[in-house]
Amino acid sequence: MDDLIFLGIESSCDDTAAAVVTGDRRILSSIVSSQTPLHADFGGVVPEIAARAHAERLDLAVEQALAQAGLQLEALSGIAVTAGPGLIGGVMAGVMCAKGIAAGSGLPLVGVNHLAGHALTPRLTNGVEFPYLMLLVSGGHCQFLRVDGPEDFTRLGGTIDDAPGEAFDKIAKLLALPQPGGPHVEAEAAGGDPRRFPLPRPLLDRPGCDLSFSGLKTAVLRQRDALIADRGGLRAADRRDLCAAFQTAVAEVLAEKSRRALAASPVPVLAVAGGVAANRQIRAALEQVAAIAGAQFLAPPLRLCTDNGAMIAWAGIERFRMGHRDDMTLAARPRWPLDNRAAPMLGSGKKGAKA
Repeated sequence: MDDLIFLGIESSCDDTAAAVVTGDRRILSSIVSSQTPLHADFGGVVPEIAARAHAERLDLAVEQALAQAGLQLEALSGIAVTAGPGLIGGVMAGVMCAKGIAAGSGLPLVGVNHLAGHALTPRLTNGVEFPYLMLLVSGGHCQFLRVDGPEDFTRLGGTIDDAPGEAFDKIAKLLALPQPGGPHVEAEAAGGDPRRFPLPRPLLDRPGCDLSFSGLKTAVLRQRDALIADRGGLRAADRRDLCAAFQTAVAEVLAEKSRRALAASPVPVLAVAGGVAANRQIRAALEQVAAIAGAQFLAPPLRLCTDNGAMIAWAGIERFRMGHRDDMTLAARPRWPLDNRAAPMLGSGKKGAKA
């Protein structure tokens, strides 16, 4: 089925994205409309604003993706759409858009788990064979997954509280840096001293691959408050050193937990995906871990680290090849764990496991 051509639609958080991808791994187009300016004054993503922006932009993103690919709807083999997990308003906007296109065109519809889109990205970018180890690090998720098939994921560990991307955003807010926090914290850290502040490395004293970043965030807050109390304010050098110390702590924790994951489930490839995968220090630390373990290290191009339609289109192709099809009953899901056999990391409720 290398002749497949899929449209992918992504709207799980604050990026409205559409892309066209082929079964032989060619990305014919990729459109990502960022909502960052809309949320800048609020210090984070506002779900209601995000959902409204998705509803306004999705049809334009699809039109642009088709135009960039030089194709009409008739040339497509199917439509893939993020059906969860994510901010429910945004997910619903994407699902309804995809349903409308499928109903009007008669094209097959495939609902995709947003996390699977990230986890299968090495298959799109590098043609990786199963199995491989995936570290998924983003604003809302962090978990180690052994990937044995397009729908066969085994979670080896994950965060018990904040995800790394969420922690980066919160640190940026604590230090009066713009959102999204990751790139700004990284830029500040480049000129800082990572050893000035002795921040903790959470859960390294316990076995296993689970992670925690909430306490690390609190430690930065206490260091900041101590500096302000002592000096009446925060100097530029203080901010740089706090960012460097925080980023180094995250990188070292992720590196050690990745080493443990590779030891627990030896595979030939360690891959990383998600927005935090764009961080250069974290990439370098993980690359070193993979080299020591004798595994190949793979990270997607920076444009495919954050949410995008290409990964959704590819995950849709993978599911389509397995015979999966959805109909007009496809529902948006705020929660959708990849490994249904594992106990929930972040608790559960009426809507099911969170992760």
